[in-house]
Amino acid sequence: MKPVGVAILGLGVVGSGTYKILRDHKEFYRRTQGIDLTVECVLEINKQKALDLGIEEGRIYDNIAEVVSNPAVDIVVEVIGGVEPAKSFVLAALHSGKTVVTSNKELFCKYWHELETAARRTNAGLYFEASCVGGVPIIRTLVDGMQANVIHSLTGIINGTTNYILTRMTREGSGYQEVLKDAQALGYAEANPSADVDGYDAAYKLSILASLAFHTKVPLEKVYREGIAQISGQDIAYGDELGYVLKLLAIGKFDGNRSIEARVHPAFVRKDHPLAAVNDSFNAVYLQGDSVGDIMLYGRGAGALPTGSAIVSDVIYAATHGEAKYASFKNTEKAEVGVKFVTDFRSRYYIRFTAKDRAGVLAKVAGILGKYSISIAELVQKGEDAESVPVILITHETTELSVRSAVGKIAALDGVESVDSVIRVEG
Repeated sequence: MKPVGVAILGLGVVGSGTYKILRDHKEFYRRTQGIDLTVECVLEINKQKALDLGIEEGRIYDNIAEVVSNPAVDIVVEVIGGVEPAKSFVLAALHSGKTVVTSNKELFCKYWHELETAARRTNAGLYFEASCVGGVPIIRTLVDGMQANVIHSLTGIINGTTNYILTRMTREGSGYQEVLKDAQALGYAEANPSADVDGYDAAYKLSILASLAFHTKVPLEKVYREGIAQISGQDIAYGDELGYVLKLLAIGKFDGNRSIEARVHPAFVRKDHPLAAVNDSFNAVYLQGDSVGDIMLYGRGAGALPTGSAIVSDVIYAATHGEAKYASFKNTEKAEVGVKFVTDFRSRYYIRFTAKDRAGVLAKVAGILGKYSISIAELVQKGEDAESVPVILITHETTELSVRSAVGKIAALDGVESVDSVIRVEG
């Protein structure tokens, strides 16, 4: 029976969940995996937190040097979060030749190249399944399940907080601020919710997932990002009437050569699309491979045990695979020379504007759209017997820059009071 020593850095929600899984399933892993996993030590400044979990006092450390100098530790699990001190701790472990398993999407997204360089120097393993989409095994699927395919697209709901907020707004007709407060009270959203609601969390994850899917580095700065703070219940309701559900989507597209799209933003999807049924804090990723076709992975995107499940999966993988596996692409800080990142991406668009209810206004709007080669798929005028009315139109597929140019011209029209919303329509 192969003994494998594990150190856990941080006993927060995820760290505690990881410890409980390793503790409670020890005999199961001995029987099914042929390995004897032992938590040799934890790094935790709150000693009482560790003692409450039943960890012996002698296994509770308060500095990283003790962890990396312990010869019984083979695998270091980092679940601290943020950049520092997590980055310094991970590098110390890798420099000592210890395999690292991390759930830290921000650290990994921003410093993957640096961490991998350190890992290669000592032939240490570097695993990060839990960094993206919680307990859903998306990274293992991309790395070890989809190798036969050129992946042309991935579309995901990969942030549970925003999905919870949008689900509540859709079901109940509640306002954004009201639901955000509830999400904070339930622990789904932080006191400062910017990382989630402004799309940063999803952008970190998309940078990692797109790099793996398309076998080329997709740096964070190449990911277009919009959040959900400006989304109104009115647009959600109008979209529902037209057969759409609003989600915060992470979208990556690859032309099979050197052209990539990477974007995070709210988007309408048709109610019959598989992603439309992904609600509350659940996550899903929809992949399209050239050989396998469509695949969707679905599950819990956060939480102590789901994320702990992904971490322990990596621990077991590392313990049962002798040779470390690194990125399949040139893993540098910047994108590889010659890769084109598309900014004028193609989509359909939902546009809502308020117009004077008088003859000729819609004809002028249609004329501007025609000038930019934008055709209308659906048009609805809401309200009757009012001086000003909301008008909703959905375009056929067109380009981002064409829509932006047309919207600017429409907003300046006599008879148009305001352009209230522009939301992409995907799927």
